[in-house]
Amino acid sequence: MSDTKLKRVDLIFGEYSNVKYKVLEDTLKRSTDEILEDLLESGLRGRGGAGFPTAMKWKYTAQAPGEEKYVVCNADEGEPGTFKDREILTRVPRKVFSGMAICGKVIGAKRGYIYLRGEYKFLLPDLNKELTDYHEHAKTIGLDFLIEIKLGSGAYICGEESALFESMEGNRGEPRNKPPYPTTYGYLGKPTVINNVETFVNVLMIMRLGPIQFKMLGTTDSRGSKVFSVSGDTPIPGIYELELGMPLDRFVDEFGDGDAKAVQVGGASGFCVPRKKFKDTVIGFEGVPTGGSMMLFNSSRSMFNVLHNYLEFFEEESCGQCTPCRVGCQQLRKGIEAVKKGDKKSLYLDQLLKLSESMRLTAKCGLGQSVANSFSSIVYNFKEEMIY
Repeated sequence: MSDTKLKRVDLIFGEYSNVKYKVLEDTLKRSTDEILEDLLESGLRGRGGAGFPTAMKWKYTAQAPGEEKYVVCNADEGEPGTFKDREILTRVPRKVFSGMAICGKVIGAKRGYIYLRGEYKFLLPDLNKELTDYHEHAKTIGLDFLIEIKLGSGAYICGEESALFESMEGNRGEPRNKPPYPTTYGYLGKPTVINNVETFVNVLMIMRLGPIQFKMLGTTDSRGSKVFSVSGDTPIPGIYELELGMPLDRFVDEFGDGDAKAVQVGGASGFCVPRKKFKDTVIGFEGVPTGGSMMLFNSSRSMFNVLHNYLEFFEEESCGQCTPCRVGCQQLRKGIEAVKKGDKKSLYLDQLLKLSESMRLTAKCGLGQSVANSFSSIVYNFKEEMIY
């Protein structure tokens, strides 16, 4: 294990500028091409987990035909073990609004929406107060970009971008077929940029610092920093902003309790990394990417119980639209229960692994596709705990 401390960063939660919305005002004076060039140079990739290059998403939407376009901030933070977007919206909401407004300038949108997780309804009074202040300031500088908050209803599936659009439009939250993609057919069938909370704040930081300084953090494939939600068997749970590209063993050295046997990177839909792979695992797009959730488990934890809990969650949250996910989640849960009870031989786990891989290839959206991440990584690395 390395004894080198992790590089703590304070870009996201750093103090506001002394002049309110100064970075936004300065950025609005620049051309669209200049802003896109800085974003492209910075190497910023979406912080929601998928990691699509932010500059390219904005460029495709800007080039899409039509005058009516939208900016949507995905604040439906439903991934188990993730709570960093709530903290960002609580502590630095102006940075989120500014990032959205910059996006509005680039793509030619006059309206933006924050889709807020239903369980975060308690944030509304403070957020609406901050929004009122933003709109008043926007008038004084001639900024024609309105932001509105739409509240979700607690459905995990609505974290998927197209299901989120359906929910915003008043429909049942179910994923759409792709293509077309949001850059040409998003909210109300119009070209739409959808990024998560942290991504919009990173945009503002790049506009303030410049792409060169931003690129000094992270690696070639994982530029910048990341806000992590640290939970589980750790003496210091909480929110931490760290440099991307760090080895997992270094992370465990700093946040573990000295007995970590596994780390679930990326929440229930992410990957479980066992102790023997800590040293060789990089937290970033070139290794194991994460939307922010880092759950540590020590030797007192049953990985069977952990996996069973995840499968119950996925079974409950599946929208039921496609058979691979609707039936697959149920069969995986029943399958590991049967093996644990001795009703099925241990070789049955191999069939379940094949089923999870089929789900990855055939499920309609990221929910069903990502079940295989935690299932395969836990079964492969902790097979003995699935049997006895």
